[in-house]
Amino acid sequence: MVRARTIKDPAREKRIFFARVLVASFIVILLTGALISRLYYLQILNYEHFQTLSDKNRMQLQSVPPTRGLIYDRNGVLLADNRPVFSLNLVKERVRDMDTTLTRLQQLVSIDEDDIDRFKKRIRGPRRPYEPQSLKSRLTEEEIARLAVNRHELPGVEVDAELVRYYPAGETMSHVLGYVGRINEKELKVLDPVDYAGTNYIGKLGAEKFYEETLHGKVGYQTVETNARGRVLRVLDRTNPVPGRTLTLNLDVRMQQRAIDVMAGRRGAIVAIEPSTGGILALVSTPGFDPNLFVTGIDHKSYSALRDSLDTPLFNRALRGQYPPGSTVKPIVGLAGLEAGAVTPQSYIWDPGWYQLKGDTRFYRDWKRTGHGKVDFHEAIAQSCDTYFYDLAYRMGVDKLAPFMAQFGFGQSTARDIDEDRVGILPSREWKRASRRQAWFPGDSLNMGIGQGFTLTTPLQLATATAMLANRGHWVQPSLLKEAGPGEGEIPARDESVLADIHLKNPENWQHAIDGMEAVMHGRTGTARASGRKSSYHMAGKTGTAQVVAIKQGEKYDASALDERHRDHALFVGFAPVENPRIAVAVLVENGGGGSSAAAPAARAMFDAWLLEFAPDAESEAESTTPENMPSGGH
Repeated sequence: MVRARTIKDPAREKRIFFARVLVASFIVILLTGALISRLYYLQILNYEHFQTLSDKNRMQLQSVPPTRGLIYDRNGVLLADNRPVFSLNLVKERVRDMDTTLTRLQQLVSIDEDDIDRFKKRIRGPRRPYEPQSLKSRLTEEEIARLAVNRHELPGVEVDAELVRYYPAGETMSHVLGYVGRINEKELKVLDPVDYAGTNYIGKLGAEKFYEETLHGKVGYQTVETNARGRVLRVLDRTNPVPGRTLTLNLDVRMQQRAIDVMAGRRGAIVAIEPSTGGILALVSTPGFDPNLFVTGIDHKSYSALRDSLDTPLFNRALRGQYPPGSTVKPIVGLAGLEAGAVTPQSYIWDPGWYQLKGDTRFYRDWKRTGHGKVDFHEAIAQSCDTYFYDLAYRMGVDKLAPFMAQFGFGQSTARDIDEDRVGILPSREWKRASRRQAWFPGDSLNMGIGQGFTLTTPLQLATATAMLANRGHWVQPSLLKEAGPGEGEIPARDESVLADIHLKNPENWQHAIDGMEAVMHGRTGTARASGRKSSYHMAGKTGTAQVVAIKQGEKYDASALDERHRDHALFVGFAPVENPRIAVAVLVENGGGGSSAAAPAARAMFDAWLLEFAPDAESEAESTTPENMPSGGH
């Protein structure tokens, strides 16, 4: 049987073919229309929007940090400079794998774990997007070359040149200039993001911190074209930054160095002020530290060595050290007694070597156990007779003594451009009631009269009070800044009226106190007469000794039996020349013993340096202040 064959239908096949062609054509036309519509949407309707997005991929607005202002001393010696260094920076948003990248970088460059930890802390904290974060500063030429060769495998890694603060004087200026350091998380929260865009450093301490706004400058901006890897191809537009203002300080780097030299490695502080202008000539705390270690980040080992040192080199003794002033306040206590009428220049007492309040079994000892015998106002200052000032303080009482001492800046912060100083303690009835919840006792007044007890001062306060004595009560506010160069940065300042001129009822009393201080240096019985010998000018001063540990009644102070750090502090305040004061000095030598043996020679060296060596008119000044041309002043 033969199977029937299917007959081919050309007409049907033709209809199917045309149907398929129509469907395919419709789909093609539809897709083409969609594509044309999309192109129209992208290229016509939203051209500006996508053009902007495209430009953002190849053009960026970058901040240009300003150059920090320089700092000079009064003679034009550069104290704070900016030096170019190469830094290894990473942009977190462009790094594909941070851990892998850091591991690779450690193979190419010497990077310790401290650098890694600090870097990770910065990128985890608040920061500006796409802002490079420094991993390591001060790259060597060899390290730069290795990074350049391997740059293709390190996206987001950049080697940038930046200006970094450098302190040529190093330790000499550490405590007064302070230093700059990298902006930390806490500072980033309070700083103006516009003013500090692109800036990595900020003043942390000292003059660098106080004058931050003046030194910082004004940020600039530039529009740059970059490639796909973020490398800058060209600068399209630029607004230049405004550099910070240059500052000239009253400080003299030679006086700073001389102060360090005379301290000879001992712990302590020296502050020197020019009485006529209030200019701070020297402000030294020893030991110091190298501020350059802190600029780009100090390593853990170095910081631990500074922090854990028994000599506390990071502690600014000149501003923050609070010490009993000892006998250095006796001229001011004496002035208070003359002003209150409690004593006269001629009144005297008999000093048997001790003082006793009526009805009290305690003996308040004089430093000279055998006593000074008959002592008047002049000799009480010259010989530093404790018994005389015990009696005077008892006669006056704290209610008259404390307000008078406050006029000299005790218990206050007085400098124009220093805000890190402590105010010490100027005790009063109210202070003791508030802080100790106790009444004021007569014995408290006696201790206050010789600069002991509750009274605490800083070396800066002692220098300020001495400058007022030198000026016979005229108030000139101490200041680091001499002048500022042109620029936009504001110059901050504290209230100049914190103190006022002191007007005594009898202005001659100034001379009585100063005559006593002059006798300390040049008198036959003066406590610092050894330091006043062979001088071509006359100086006025006062030695002081401040107890560190209490001595029991009836016991004799024996320095050799005490640990070195438990021995008395040595102090000295003074000014010179007497009739035309050009320098006032306060010296503190921690655990130095007697002020006459440890502190007074240091002050004499500072006087000689300023009057005979460093001042421009030193020769003529020395000739005009020879002993033959000076009044006797109590000799």
